[in-house]
Amino acid sequence: MPKHTPSTLNPRSPLVLDTRELPRRPGALRTVERVSPAPADLGGEMISVPEGAGLDLDLRLESVSEGVLVSGTVTGPVRGECGRCLREIDDSLTVRIQELYAYENSTTDTTTDEDEVGRMQGDLIDLEPALRDAVVLALPTNPLCREDCPGLCPECGVHWDDLPADHSHEQIDPRWAGLSQLNRKEE
Repeated sequence: MPKHTPSTLNPRSPLVLDTRELPRRPGALRTVERVSPAPADLGGEMISVPEGAGLDLDLRLESVSEGVLVSGTVTGPVRGECGRCLREIDDSLTVRIQELYAYENSTTDTTTDEDEVGRMQGDLIDLEPALRDAVVLALPTNPLCREDCPGLCPECGVHWDDLPADHSHEQIDPRWAGLSQLNRKEE
């Protein structure tokens, strides 16, 4: 069986779960509720969870034959800008997490690929990779301040909501400019 590196996780880190108090018999259960600061770079370019923002973790740790199944929700604030009008977005996001973390030297080492299942380091579970995957996949690639955001006028850059209904920019093809002068002489 493959050997894993010795535990390098800090048990005091807010996104590291300690399972020493969880019996290693299938069906044993423990809940974890805590607020954890968000790690850096949790999101994309246009919208993300601010670094250090409080993430509410509401998790359930359940012993199974090959490891610990972690499931639950993570809720936190998201900030960014609208992809159409560039206004600030200040919202919240709730994502579900469900990840199996295999015990060291379990049969899972030989039956799964290294990146298929999370791995425990001793009695510790690093929740950050699963949290990062869940949050990044839940965030929109093109966030909107609201579903019907009209965006900006491509000519003057003013938000369409702030412009009158008859707003327009008269564009005359230079090849036809002479004809427009004829129309003005008749008036």
